[in-house]
Amino acid sequence: MAKYVCPRCGESVETSGIVTVCPSCHADLRGVVAEEQHARTRRAAAELLRDDSVTTHEYIVRTRGLTRIYRMGDVEVSALNGVDLDIRRGEYLSIMGPSGSGKSTFFNMIGGLDKPTAGSCYINETDMAQLSAHELAWQRCHTIGYIFQTFNLIPVMTALENVTLPMIFAGATSDEMLERGRLLLELVGLEGRLHHKPSELSGGQQQRVAVARALANQPAIILADEPTGNLDLHTGKEIIDLLKELNVESGVTIISATHDLKMIDVSDRIVHIRDGKIERIERREDIELEVGTLGGEQQ
Repeated sequence: MAKYVCPRCGESVETSGIVTVCPSCHADLRGVVAEEQHARTRRAAAELLRDDSVTTHEYIVRTRGLTRIYRMGDVEVSALNGVDLDIRRGEYLSIMGPSGSGKSTFFNMIGGLDKPTAGSCYINETDMAQLSAHELAWQRCHTIGYIFQTFNLIPVMTALENVTLPMIFAGATSDEMLERGRLLLELVGLEGRLHHKPSELSGGQQQRVAVARALANQPAIILADEPTGNLDLHTGKEIIDLLKELNVESGVTIISATHDLKMIDVSDRIVHIRDGKIERIERREDIELEVGTLGGEQQ
């Protein structure tokens, strides 16, 4: 049972959600009930996603002299050239730069998908390069969530199955998987699409499934690689706002590689990379954004 206040007469109504009419003034309470139930879901999800067991150190990611050189025969290509960067816990960081600047390589280092040629990348004060294959897999499974430009959903699986798949590797029980999966899909606004396959969803809905999947194992970090790259302007803005909301409510650290200038408005800092080096770092409050229009629609 929950208590709701009638917006018309102020009467306090206690109901499980079945009674949707005020007994005093007969006002329709369905909107009030739905809003409160949605708010409870968001509070429950935020509590689910917040992991208080992790270290309270100020920086969740630290890189020192991070260097990655790829060798192709006698040719050496320097993708990263001595990158030093500290990323605060709970920060929303955007990494920007032209194609070939080193953004994806930097992502691969943080995500444990590649190892540096020189230098170090620390996640929660753990040097990723020193981990064994098993330790690295555990770190990727429990600490980092991934969002890809092309969604990377499994086409034969439903939205719920795609979201719960990472939980299998984390050792969750079936009941835990179903409960958490439903909660996460409701959190991203897809409570009515649990059993739809990717082909039955729009691009924006598929990316929302990908966001829910990234949150499956309560990650401390979400790596979003061009999360709006395959979306239209309106849908891309919805995904950006959703990521920012998750960042604020659950405290998850979001690191996004992007060309999308709309990302600047929700970022705490913007790191510009060029030729494998950090060119400059800007704080959001120091950047003046000019709102324009495209086709009569405000951007």
